[in-house]
Amino acid sequence: MFGKRGKDGFGRVEDTAVQTPPLAPELEMEKAPEEAPPAPEPAPMSSNTPIAPGGNRPEKKRASKKSDNYYTTKSQVFSALIDTIDLSQLSKLDNESAREEIRDIVNDIITIKNFAMSISEQEELLEDICNDVLGYGPLEPLLARDEIADIMINGSGTSYIEVNGKVEETDVRFRDESQLLSICQRIVSQVGRRVDESSPICDARLPDGSRVNVIAPPLAIDGTALTIRKFKKDKLTLDQLVNFGSITEAGATILQIIGRVRCNVVISGGTGSGKTTLLNCLTRYIDETERVITCEDSAELQLQQPHVVRLETRPPNIEGEGEVTMRDLVKNCLRMRPERIIVGEVRGPEVFDLLQAMNTGHDGSMGTIHSNSPRECLSRIESMIAMGGYSLPAKTVREIIAGSVDVIIQAARLRDGSRRITHITEVTGMEGDVIITQDLMTFDIDGEDANGNIIGRHMSTGIGRPHFWERARYFNEERRLAEAIDSMEQTGA
Repeated sequence: MFGKRGKDGFGRVEDTAVQTPPLAPELEMEKAPEEAPPAPEPAPMSSNTPIAPGGNRPEKKRASKKSDNYYTTKSQVFSALIDTIDLSQLSKLDNESAREEIRDIVNDIITIKNFAMSISEQEELLEDICNDVLGYGPLEPLLARDEIADIMINGSGTSYIEVNGKVEETDVRFRDESQLLSICQRIVSQVGRRVDESSPICDARLPDGSRVNVIAPPLAIDGTALTIRKFKKDKLTLDQLVNFGSITEAGATILQIIGRVRCNVVISGGTGSGKTTLLNCLTRYIDETERVITCEDSAELQLQQPHVVRLETRPPNIEGEGEVTMRDLVKNCLRMRPERIIVGEVRGPEVFDLLQAMNTGHDGSMGTIHSNSPRECLSRIESMIAMGGYSLPAKTVREIIAGSVDVIIQAARLRDGSRRITHITEVTGMEGDVIITQDLMTFDIDGEDANGNIIGRHMSTGIGRPHFWERARYFNEERRLAEAIDSMEQTGA
């Protein structure tokens, strides 16, 4: 045992060699830098030296070597800490007190073992080790950055993030595969789930609602893959989407009215297009007196209303029993006196139960679907109903869809990484066997600028009165709706 345990149960490292037994050979420190032989001078770069775009390859190699030394030192200190500290006593402390105890012990270890480190390196090491023991380890600095949208860990040695719609590699890495899998276990266990060889795929969430997916070996060949879709600390609003250029001010007003007047809405879009963000924005305009029930695979919606019941699916246990599907939740919430039903993501036969709910007095229900256009969204709804084994004529299915869905809002992630609302489309009814739709607004791409950013504009389609005009009149919103439509037609959007 490295050090002695005090009365409080925490290890305290004595500053004498007699009282401190030596570490195991594999934990012995390398020679201090001042005792090591000087490194050879780097050879001068010739014109044939390969240089990465921006001329930064040599710098990257030097940073990588420094990282290797840092991780070696961190591994040795961490191993000594685990041998020293009493984890059962540590678990009784609050987070701040536990961090202080760990910092004290790590400082003692660094002093006794004479690690040659600068003050900044020592502070970085202290913070990293505290995160390893009490938090999510190397993920903590990435989770703290609010501008990051996605974190993608491809095994213990490779990590990527998405910032401003662009994916870039980071220097964050894990000590080994076991540390990465241990942190994944820590995340999923908070929501009563597990990930291991017998159950290698798991969906979970962080306390702030960020979506987590883990896929572990043997399914992930190159090591555990962890993907986190982060939620911003400050919840986005339609006004902010206007500032970002995702929608015009008049278009945002129409979306507010759609949310307010209890239109049945389907938000359509590809992966990462902002469907859940847009759904959160729309739910802000639900009246506070309404009872809202949400059904999700992993709870990530952030509704602001006081009367919200949140439901979440459950995977089967190790015996393959106890599974609760999305369809089970949608069916059950019909018995809970909902006024609005919000389905986080519609993937299968539960779409039929959601359409039935929309048709039976639960106006204003909402959901999201993966598709690339409003017409494709309608086709996908048909396909998902067929997945449920319903042997209904195609015309009957389309009549159910046309009678249930009022508005389809299409979101897209463009090639420059920006996100736009590209269509606000109404479902107006049937003509023969075909569902009839009309666009209120579309986004037209004009080209791109010198930096590769998409140039485009939201265009009005010239529809004088939307199909939900009478519904807007019922909620005393027809004047605001008329002003928004006039504004769209005058400005082109």
